[in-house]
Amino acid sequence: MIRGVTRAGLGEIGSNEAYIRHAAEFGFQSVDLNPLELTGEYGTAGAAELLAHHGVIIGSFGLEADWRGSEDAFREGLPRLVQMAEAAAALGCTSCGTYILPATDLPAAPFMIAATRRLRLCADILGAYGISLGLEFVGPHHLRTQWANPTLWTMQDTLDWIDAIHVPHVGLLLDSYHWHTNGLTTSDLLALRPDQITFVHINDAKPLPIGELLDSDRLYPGEGAIDLTGFLRSLKHIGYTGVVAQEVLAPASGESSLELLARSKAGFDKLFQEL
Repeated sequence: MIRGVTRAGLGEIGSNEAYIRHAAEFGFQSVDLNPLELTGEYGTAGAAELLAHHGVIIGSFGLEADWRGSEDAFREGLPRLVQMAEAAAALGCTSCGTYILPATDLPAAPFMIAATRRLRLCADILGAYGISLGLEFVGPHHLRTQWANPTLWTMQDTLDWIDAIHVPHVGLLLDSYHWHTNGLTTSDLLALRPDQITFVHINDAKPLPIGELLDSDRLYPGEGAIDLTGFLRSLKHIGYTGVVAQEVLAPASGESSLELLARSKAGFDKLFQEL
């Protein structure tokens, strides 16, 4: 598996160049960033050279098409999605991700019908460039009632929705926090095939009942109560070899980005040594 980071949990790390350079210095092999932004800064050849110089790949980028809002807003974002996919493919990135909130203020059935159609179209666009789309179920209980109408928040419901979208290059964006807050176990992971997983996020949780855990109050890998050794061992066992990227949504700590990277590296070193 490939060790990766996102900007979430690294504080004010600065430019894309600094982000890539410091990630590599601390032993990370992958970064999540906007490929179109990077090629805009350095050109395609320059961006590729920057990544290659530091031995880093782009693990994934976010789906910026507004599939949750109005039809006009969604359609307006499609040209940029094409540009993003083109830039990502030129830099060797093969994964794009988006999260699914567990509730909406819109009527649930029409919302899910529209979302299915829109994500199918996004997946078709990404697939034309060899890019898979990962759908991230969101587990924290407090978000299930933050909006009026429930949608989905479990892994199985997400897998069923992926079947309904019915294109071959859509899979799970699997996050350890959402796995934990759904009360899932390693058995649930061992039932997956590696081709069902597009990308993985890793982070940790406070030792609280899962119903009390907040989405924006996570811990760094290896610092909390989640069985991350079991999580990673299960992924290894089923043959997942892709990126495992840290994503720590948490209040600002006051530590520098280099201190946070060192903290992140220590957590990864501990966990990966136990595999």
